[in-house]
Amino acid sequence: MNNPKKYYHSVRLDKEKCVGCTNCLKRCPTEAIRVHSGRAHIIDERCIDCGECIRVCAYHAKEATTDSLDIIHNYPYKIALPAPALYGQFRNLPHVSCVHQALKLMGFNAVHDVALGADIVTRAVQERLKQPGCPRPLISSSCPVVLRLIQIRFPELLENVVDLRSPMEVAATHARKEFCRAHDVDPSEVGCFFITPCAAKMTAIRNPIGHETSAVNGAISILDIYGVMSGLLRKIQPLPEGERGFRATALGVGWARTGGEATAAGIENALAVDGIEHVARALEEIENDKLSGLSFFEGLSCVGGCVGGPLVFENVFIARNRIRELLFRLPRLKPEENISDEVMHELWHDLHMNRSIQPVQVMRLDEDLQKALEKMDRVEEIRRRLPGLDCGSCGAPSCQALAEDIVQGYAHELDCLFLLKARVRDMAKQMVELSDSTRV
Repeated sequence: MNNPKKYYHSVRLDKEKCVGCTNCLKRCPTEAIRVHSGRAHIIDERCIDCGECIRVCAYHAKEATTDSLDIIHNYPYKIALPAPALYGQFRNLPHVSCVHQALKLMGFNAVHDVALGADIVTRAVQERLKQPGCPRPLISSSCPVVLRLIQIRFPELLENVVDLRSPMEVAATHARKEFCRAHDVDPSEVGCFFITPCAAKMTAIRNPIGHETSAVNGAISILDIYGVMSGLLRKIQPLPEGERGFRATALGVGWARTGGEATAAGIENALAVDGIEHVARALEEIENDKLSGLSFFEGLSCVGGCVGGPLVFENVFIARNRIRELLFRLPRLKPEENISDEVMHELWHDLHMNRSIQPVQVMRLDEDLQKALEKMDRVEEIRRRLPGLDCGSCGAPSCQALAEDIVQGYAHELDCLFLLKARVRDMAKQMVELSDSTRV
């Protein structure tokens, strides 16, 4: 499952639209992008589907691949799994149950909140922190982009990652069990579809981390359904309070914002960081044992949390504020008060990952150790000849990356404009000297 050659990516490049501007190259947190012959190229094994390239590409050459709404018709029964971030997209939303009504009008038989999955995971995190020998800081497993970042850049921290599935996966498992029990249908007839704010969830469904198969059957972009849903919401009247059917807590919905997970679990000594560059720096601090007194680390790839995902419609700050306002109108229960021991017992096995998260080795220069060491020496030798400006004009994000590409045979030293200019000057000088000697 961790074989890079088999890894599915939801972030794709449209080479016809790419102009080779290098904006994406400079912002990629794992140096997964190169620019050659006037076009960007994505190195699959380095890409973590964070969507940063989608945000910064002015030419829309980076695209997120998700499922269309039509995919729900592949199953006799369809369950919508709305991300908590969905509720921050609409102005003057009377109640979250209005979104449930709209989803049913769009063809879903039932709606099961991922926020309820967040409540369940919150209880499991609380229990994990109480266990003897629990690593510190315990690292959240909710953001698939952060998990991929740890696999690639911080493999020593994998043992700190909590061995729990994401709220999306837990909600899908819970929803299918409840629906099959209530309607006496076979689980294979029920499709669960996540309404997603980010492309990384699509990747997490196709290539799960920490478990073999996903309980989710597809991911539908918030952007793709926003227009239809907005039109429906203008016509929908809120149901009476006793018929709304919303079962999650305000704290579960609060997972849509940075710090929502730590707040829901009531962890005082926690650190919540958003934005993939900031997360990477925080993980470096943890790896260097500078945050040893920390109990819990919540890392979110998108600024603002999931409400800032690349597939949302509304501005992240407006959406985040709407979520905040919405929380005041939702039940103030704690997750441990909302989720019974019976539910936790029933889902305990499905809550946990069933395989260890393995490092993804993308920096290896050679399978043979001796050859790898020789190549490392060559990389260092070349790097010392390069200017160290990390300007990106060579098509690599840094001089170090260019040196590695040269050793691997993917680039040449003269791709560096500074070395090319120096070579041209030397050649011009030699030509002048040759011309002078010829006249004599």
